[in-house]
Amino acid sequence: MFGMSELAVILLVVVVVLGIKKLPELARSAGKATRIFKGEAKALRDQDAGAPGEGRVIQGTVVGREDPAKRP
Repeated sequence: MFGMSELAVILLVVVVVLGIKKLPELARSAGKATRIFKGEAKALRDQDAGAPGEGRVIQGTVVGREDPAKRP
């Protein structure tokens, strides 16, 4: 994918575009987003692993379709 030189150039462009002062705020926001994402993924895994052999039940209404062979 990307080599070290390409990543360095991308980082340099980000620093120039956003400015040095905005970089800590950007890193903090990325860290918070990553933490939230990991927490939600773990909660979903824990919820799915609750009872072995049981699937999730989704409530809904069964909608019938007319048979395509009976169409005129």
